[in-house]
Amino acid sequence: MFSNWQAVLEYRSLLLHGFVTTVWISVASLILSLLIGIVVALLRRSPYKVISGSARFYVEFIRGTPLLVQILLFFYVIAYAIGIDNRYIVGILVLSLFSGAYIAEMIRAGIESIRSTQIESARAIGLTKLQAYRYVIFPQALRQITPPLAGQFASIIKDSSLLSIIGIAELTNTAQQINSATYSTMESYVPLAVGYLILTLPISLLSRLLEKRFQYET
Repeated sequence: MFSNWQAVLEYRSLLLHGFVTTVWISVASLILSLLIGIVVALLRRSPYKVISGSARFYVEFIRGTPLLVQILLFFYVIAYAIGIDNRYIVGILVLSLFSGAYIAEMIRAGIESIRSTQIESARAIGLTKLQAYRYVIFPQALRQITPPLAGQFASIIKDSSLLSIIGIAELTNTAQQINSATYSTMESYVPLAVGYLILTLPISLLSRLLEKRFQYET
């Protein structure tokens, strides 16, 4: 048993590299998917049917197809067609587009949970529509969507493991390489599980802190 762990420890630098790669890919995807989610949520509420319909098609397409299929389609078809050959950029874009669709629906649901009278009241005291969203709607909506957002952010980290299918050397990919080299399955994949747990637990804690921060009467 000890010798198996010793063999895996010889590849600790490779495992660390995979962990760091997973971290920066996940962080970049978190930021980009949140931006996409906000924009798409607002587009979904547009009074123009062409705009709202296009945003809805994007959401339904993303939610209706598996992430693995989207990764393969984007990497081998779309990215090749438009000349993107960096698999890391492709990975971040796919994760962001995938998660952005879910975040958009969460944000839209959060906005629509706020009574329309509050928007009217904000406009009545002289706030512009943008100011009403910034100071009245978004702070209240954030309280509603914080728990599902935290779950979605954690899902991005876990979903990044699927990027191993296109050869990105993230945490799962490096664990597979170590397993192939050492034939120590348990010793290779236990650190993998621990690594993802280390990344997702802080998000759950942050979610609880945000829930306490935004606990006020709507």
